[in-house]
Amino acid sequence: MATSPPAPLPAKRNIARQQRFWNRQAASWDHGAGNNPGLVKVVKTVLAEAAPGASDHAVDLGCGSGQVTLALARRSASVLAIDVSQKMIDLLLDNARRQQITNVEGRAIPIEQLDFAPGSIDLVVSNYALHHLRDADKAQVVRQVFSWLRPGGRFVLGDMMFGRGVEKRDREIIVSKLALLVRKGPGGWWRIAKNGGRYVFRTQERPVSMATWVAMFEEAGFEKVRAVPVVNEAAVVFGIHPD
Repeated sequence: MATSPPAPLPAKRNIARQQRFWNRQAASWDHGAGNNPGLVKVVKTVLAEAAPGASDHAVDLGCGSGQVTLALARRSASVLAIDVSQKMIDLLLDNARRQQITNVEGRAIPIEQLDFAPGSIDLVVSNYALHHLRDADKAQVVRQVFSWLRPGGRFVLGDMMFGRGVEKRDREIIVSKLALLVRKGPGGWWRIAKNGGRYVFRTQERPVSMATWVAMFEEAGFEKVRAVPVVNEAAVVFGIHPD
């Protein structure tokens, strides 16, 4: 007997859950993100694809404690950093002060509730954040980003990108992740149980495939859309607002 997929979590409940989770995890994320080789590669790819210029006014969606924001700020006129967690924003601004970076503003607000004037932004980036959104909200954010960008503006998204096992790449990623965790013994088995539940019921992480992201970019109106696989589960998608 076939079973129906779980109903999407209501938007307000999902936002509240993400706020609680990331307020608890802020310090450990800040300490560990720079030591994760895969994440470091994704950050470098996002920055390379973004190609920020000295006059660019940029927005970082889901900035965390600043792994992309601070590097972007060194090459841009200004960066507005957005995160659902106030503790993440506090860490980001502390990191900016320590590094004497003065062109960063931080704002604790859910991505789903953002609004900017049309054609007011040169560059939007996001790294390892949008997979936490509900699928309908992902598509809505892509459409909003398109409206916020000036002609020639860019949107660069780095994230875990795999679907529900329909595509060959998805299956390869899922199998490799399971094999890696199995080899870790009881600790890895516990992570399979914990993360497997999140994946099946889509309560915390809701990744979709590269092809799905590319389709969302193109449907929103972006041109020169391309997807760049980076490491195992992660990829970067780029799109440009037509002139």
